[in-house]
Amino acid sequence: MRATVMVMSALMLSVASAAAQPRTTLDIYVTDVEGGNGTLFVTPAGESVLIDTGNANGAVRDAGRIMDAVRDAGLTQIDHLILTHYHGDHFGGMAELAARIPIRNFIDHGPNVQPAAAADEFLAKTYPPLYAKARHSVAKPGDRISIAGLDVVVVTSAGETIKTALPGAGGANPYCASFKPGENNAEDPMSVGTYVTFGKFRTIHLGDLTKNKEFELMCPNNRIGTVDLLLGLHHGQSSSNSPVLVHALRPRVAIMNDGTRKGGEPETMKTVFASPGLEDLWQLHFSLLSGQEYTVPGAFIANTFDQPDGNMPVGTWTPPLPGQQAPAAPTHNGKSNYFKIVAQQDGTFTITNTRNNFSKTYRPAGSNSTR
Repeated sequence: MRATVMVMSALMLSVASAAAQPRTTLDIYVTDVEGGNGTLFVTPAGESVLIDTGNANGAVRDAGRIMDAVRDAGLTQIDHLILTHYHGDHFGGMAELAARIPIRNFIDHGPNVQPAAAADEFLAKTYPPLYAKARHSVAKPGDRISIAGLDVVVVTSAGETIKTALPGAGGANPYCASFKPGENNAEDPMSVGTYVTFGKFRTIHLGDLTKNKEFELMCPNNRIGTVDLLLGLHHGQSSSNSPVLVHALRPRVAIMNDGTRKGGEPETMKTVFASPGLEDLWQLHFSLLSGQEYTVPGAFIANTFDQPDGNMPVGTWTPPLPGQQAPAAPTHNGKSNYFKIVAQQDGTFTITNTRNNFSKTYRPAGSNSTR
C-alpha cells in the first residue's frame, strides 16, 4: 500500500512539474474559415494576437473554429485583434467571437474606402460598441505592437508602406524589372500587414495586399528581407502574390488560406512553386481552381468537402463567363481542421495538419535543412 502511495505521489509531482513548465515556443494557428482569414499567434508568455475573424455569412461557424484554436492554446482572452481590412471574409465573425471571449485591443487601418452594405452596417453598428469596451488604435507603417517576446512591426496599412528597410534588408530586388501591374478593388490594398520576429524565426502576414502595393513595398529595394514562413497569400488569388514579393521574400514554407473555389489560382500556384528556396506549400483546402494540375500532396491539405467527389479533377476549373451563374461550391460546414505551427527561437519550426496529424519540421539554414 505504501509503495502504491509513493508511486501515485511521484506521478502527481511529475504532472505538477510538467504543468509548471513555461511555454517556450511561439504557436501559430491557421484556422479554416472557408476562404476567409483567422490566424492566431500565441507567445511563450501566453499573450495572443489574432489576425481577422472569418466570414460574415458563416459567423457562428467561423467563430467556433477560431475558438477551437483558442481552447487548444489555453487562452482566456484575445490580447490584440488586428482587422486587416473591411471585407466580410475578414471581419465577419468578430461580434460572435467577442461574445465568446474578451478582446482587449482592436487594431485596424482607419476609415473604410470601399463602401458596401455589410461593411457600412458593421462599421456603424457592430464595431464601435466592441472597441468601446476595450482599446482601439489605427495602425501606421512602422508601428510596433507591444508584445513581450515578439517583435511585431506594421509594414503596410491604409495604402501606405514602410519607407525604411527592416534590419538586414534593403538590397536591390531583381524581380522588379519584370513586374506586371494588376487589377484590384479599393479595400484590399489598405490591408494591415505585419512582420513578426521570434528569435531567428521570421514570418509575415499581409492580409489581402495586392500586387501594386507589393511593388511599392518591395521595389526598387526589398524592404522586408527574407522570411521562414509566408502566411495568408490573399487566399492564393492572382490579384496578389507577384514574384516581386513571393520570390524576393524567399519563404521556406507558405500557408495558403484558400477555399474550395476561392483562391489557389493557377497563376499564384505557379509563382509560389517557382519561388527560390521554397520547401513546401500547405493549403487549408484543395482548390478546384487549380485542380490536381497545381495542387499539393494530400498530406499538406487540411480540409476536404463534406461530400467529396470520387475523383478530384486533374485539370483546372474554368469559371463561367461574366453574367453566368456558377454552380454552388462544394460545402464544408462539418468538422474543420487547422494548421498548428510551433516555432522555436533558433528558427526551427514544425507544422502539424490536424486532419491527419502529419507533421514536418523545418530546421534553420545550415542545420540539415534543404535551403
